[in-house]
Amino acid sequence: MTDKLSSAEPNEGSTAQRGCCAGVDHSLSDRDLEVDVETLAAVGSETRYGALRLVAASEGGTCGCELEPALGVSQGAVSQALSRLYDAGLLTRRKEGRWRYYDATGRAERLLALLDETRSAGETGSADERRSTDEIEAGSQS
Repeated sequence: MTDKLSSAEPNEGSTAQRGCCAGVDHSLSDRDLEVDVETLAAVGSETRYGALRLVAASEGGTCGCELEPALGVSQGAVSQALSRLYDAGLLTRRKEGRWRYYDATGRAERLLALLDETRSAGETGSADERRSTDEIEAGSQS
């Protein structure tokens, strides 16, 4: 079976000739893109996100043992979550005796603040914003 788009002769100025995304690019380097994806993946589970929120809300650091009852998960799940957040650069850790204490990094604080801001903006005007965007998109298609 032949692909109708590839075998058809495109009209002058048609989307098939120009390509719908011709010239579209982003300004991130491959490394920056990789770091962003890893950061988003690190907060991509309820346990990890909850752990990050709890650590960020604490003063002077949080012992990993304090998170188990707060999150309602096993010690192993807490340990894995904290390690993933640490590896992503969202937490620092220090050892005091046999206990490890975690603090949120500045990067984590900024990410959480941005999420809070985005959520707040969505609550106050999301329906209007969606309508406005839909109207703009509908107008550009005519």
